[in-house]
Amino acid sequence: MTTKVVTSPQVAGMSTPKSQTKDFIEDLSVLQWVLTFLFLGVSSIILLVALMFTSLWLFPTLYFIWLVIDWQTPEKGGRRNPSVRRWKVWEHYRNYFPIKLVKTAELNPKKNYILGCHPHGVMSMGAFACFNIECCGFTDAFPGMYVSLAVLAGLFRIPLLRDYLMAAGLCPVSKPSLGYLLSKSGTGNAVVIVIGGAAESLASHPGVQTVLVKQRKGFVRLALEYGADLVPVYSFGETELYQQVTFPEGSLGRRSQDLFKKIMGFGPCLFIGERWALLPSRTPITTVVGSPIHVPQRIKPTEEEVDHYHKLYMDGLSNLFHEHKVSCGLSESHKLCII
Repeated sequence: MTTKVVTSPQVAGMSTPKSQTKDFIEDLSVLQWVLTFLFLGVSSIILLVALMFTSLWLFPTLYFIWLVIDWQTPEKGGRRNPSVRRWKVWEHYRNYFPIKLVKTAELNPKKNYILGCHPHGVMSMGAFACFNIECCGFTDAFPGMYVSLAVLAGLFRIPLLRDYLMAAGLCPVSKPSLGYLLSKSGTGNAVVIVIGGAAESLASHPGVQTVLVKQRKGFVRLALEYGADLVPVYSFGETELYQQVTFPEGSLGRRSQDLFKKIMGFGPCLFIGERWALLPSRTPITTVVGSPIHVPQRIKPTEEEVDHYHKLYMDGLSNLFHEHKVSCGLSESHKLCII
């Protein structure tokens, strides 16, 4: 297997000490992303509702009319703005950790792919940097591929936030959205799904490599229906970024988190960062893209076929982890727990 580290001159030359100014700029770059992740949705709703009771009421009114007209756009490829993906702030964001993309095999632009990314961590910072912005070299490493990171579909129902997410190239992790990308947009599409989702984020903890995938088979069924090859991806370092309060299964705290997740679609993680409470640890993140697993097209796949390719995927993920764990900072004895 050929392994290629995809990086930029800025990352390659980061062995020299950073100035305090550069450190501070990187801090702000990551902080703005964390604040966006946590608060932009709520702030957008509050702002528009508040404007309805001012002399500027016409602006939110027109926006809500536009929202109704534009409601289905996220599930039809979205409205990507390449300039947003190339903002200078994302280079500082990448350099904060830093984040690297590692390529182990080619992706054929004449085919479509579903990339399963693990682990979720608290905020999936590695997946965001490598697959949703142009600072880690995905486009150069995989020429001809159009990559889309799929996130919680409910986020695209939030006014203003949805427009920002679409501009950045994100798409809903819903069957209509993924089906559109895999069938209506020709070939050369790479759809990235963080398989463990909100449930896995609640189990994120430094020193623990646990992925939730044994009972997650929908992405395999989708791959079979559209004939998209499966590609395992692992982001080493993702779970080291935050300290999180984890509640045992069955405890009141965990039941409350699960209830919130069931209602809202995401789990409320109780975490603390290394500095300013919200800034993550400056731990390197290395996102390794594995080898494709060929998947034939089956309009109505059987359970046996789904189970077969699901097992091949889990085996591929396990092999990817153990092959690269030492070079990515883990010990030879480190285990991957697949639940």
